Amino acid sequence: MHDSDMTELLEQAVKRVRALSPDTQDEFARVLLRLAGDDEPVYQLTAGEVADLIEAEAEITRGEFAADAEVEAVFSKYRR
Repeated sequence: MHDSDMTELLEQAVKRVRALSPDTQDEFARVLLRLAGDDEPVYQLTAGEVADLIEAEAEITRGEFAADAEVEAVFSKYRR
């Protein structure tokens, strides 16, 4: 049974997203609203994230970059 206002594919997507954490559901909702033409920002940074970004920019200004081996170590953690 499906809602006549939604396609079956959209219903399947919503069903899967419902099983995710509330924060992840909100992220999906923001993306969907953005794609549908809502002018709200896709993601709003927290105060902590803003502080991290400011510090990262300061590190860049000082020329402090991760070594190639450090970057590779992080990427290798998430590769499948």
